Amino acid sequence: MTSGEGDENMEDSAGSNPQSPGFTDKLKSWLSWSWTYVCFVWFGMVLIMIYVLWSPLKLQESLTSASLFLNTLTPKFYVALTGTSSLISGLILIFEWWYFRKYGTSFIEQVSVSHLRPLLGGVENSSSTGLFSSINGETEPRPSVSECKVWRNPLNLFRGAEYNRYTWVTGKEPLTYYDMNLSAQDHQTFFTGDTQQLRAEDSVMQKAWRERNPQARIRAAYQAIELNHECAAAYVLLAEEEATTITEAERLFKKALSNAGKDINLLVYIKRRLAMCARKLGRIKEAVKMMRDLMKEFPLLGMLNIHENLLEALLELQAYADVQAVLAKYDDISLPKSATICYTSALLKARAVSDKFSPEAASRRGLSTAEMNAVEAIHRAVEFNPHVPKYLLEMKSLILPPEHILKRGDSEAVAYAFFHLQHWKRAEGALNLLHCTWEGTFRIIPYPLEKGHLFYPYPGCTETADRELLPLFHEVSVYPKKELPFFILFTAGLCSFTAMLAMLTHQFPELMGVFAKAFFSTLFAPLGFFADKMESFMPSSFWHQLTRI
Repeated sequence: MTSGEGDENMEDSAGSNPQSPGFTDKLKSWLSWSWTYVCFVWFGMVLIMIYVLWSPLKLQESLTSASLFLNTLTPKFYVALTGTSSLISGLILIFEWWYFRKYGTSFIEQVSVSHLRPLLGGVENSSSTGLFSSINGETEPRPSVSECKVWRNPLNLFRGAEYNRYTWVTGKEPLTYYDMNLSAQDHQTFFTGDTQQLRAEDSVMQKAWRERNPQARIRAAYQAIELNHECAAAYVLLAEEEATTITEAERLFKKALSNAGKDINLLVYIKRRLAMCARKLGRIKEAVKMMRDLMKEFPLLGMLNIHENLLEALLELQAYADVQAVLAKYDDISLPKSATICYTSALLKARAVSDKFSPEAASRRGLSTAEMNAVEAIHRAVEFNPHVPKYLLEMKSLILPPEHILKRGDSEAVAYAFFHLQHWKRAEGALNLLHCTWEGTFRIIPYPLEKGHLFYPYPGCTETADRELLPLFHEVSVYPKKELPFFILFTAGLCSFTAMLAMLTHQFPELMGVFAKAFFSTLFAPLGFFADKMESFMPSSFWHQLTRI
């Protein structure tokens, strides 16, 4: 059988199979098209059947007996009924609120969208499509995959010397399992090397990076050292996780460096961590030299973002001219941006005018050219990551930064502010200028807020990823601020309304009874009017024949 005949047979079998995707799509489209008309026809048929069977089924007598039964009920029954309704709606409200706070969406809305909308012919992810539609109705390009990619934090802390000390003092875990699992995958990729030529100690270290228990990882590292005293990856693990001080970590990293050989991944990782140790121990000029040498030695490893370590160290030295030189190289339109790049650029421009900036004077005389440049730089930075200002202005409390960050997300904002807040405080008036101008960014971005101005539209994936990267005790910053879902407002109104009815029925039973009768008589008045019109329009013999049938 030729490939063409095989394709034709496959097409025939797919077309004859009622379970094929084409048949299912056609069925769904037909159901969605006919749904509206079927509802109207069904409603009309129900009304006609009720009217036709009114006499044979003695619906009038049943309705009368039901009304007599309802009239015999005491007000306590109605109090219990409305009270139970209020309790149930209150429980639903509490669950909806908890679900919204944890997952950022309504449970009822999520179930409706996931299961009911496809049956009713709705288009999935229609809301996400609307976020990127332009003013003239055309669809703008969605953010690239890198916009929602998780990156390794260039300034991540040491687990043993910093993260574990925080856990010992507070009893809280600063890192999530998802974050640590990403680090384990990174370490396996960096340090495994050629899997076809694995040595015994390499196999041990492969398992060590995958261990969830820190003590098991440390024991595996010592096991690898017993197999080979020159296992550099084992010393790296001990420096990261067992060392309780930066000095001890530096000693272990130097031992790892002497055994790294020509493994480029190990060399780059170890030299970078040694530079970070020097920075933390106050040897800042030495750290700057090590970072510059590393960037010259491995110029093609720009994706590791070593320049962000260099920028932070230069800011600590207050070498602002050198900072500007680094920014001129890396703040390029063709290179991926980061909060460090955008906010450092804004800091340098704000520093030039912030010491003399006054909001009152600026409102009277207008902004000078330098002030305008500083404000535009702040607006640019805030558009890239709108979460940072609240941490710099100390409107939100800081936590230890995660080992991985999401660009433009809350995790990146935490990481940036943790290391750079001191540099903003050192520049006199810079935080005051930021406080006066950062919220003006949102007036520049076209409506809705998700649309982009200087960058891609703000990605909608940041909240979900940040909740995975940041610990549970941290309140994740969300942009744009989400309004309460409809079902939370609906259940809150229903709970309040039924509670009010229960209270009024308990306090004024007779008055509420009169009100209920008047309400239901008004509610069913249109139905009676419709029945009278039908009787006057149709001859009595026609209805008599239908009744006999």
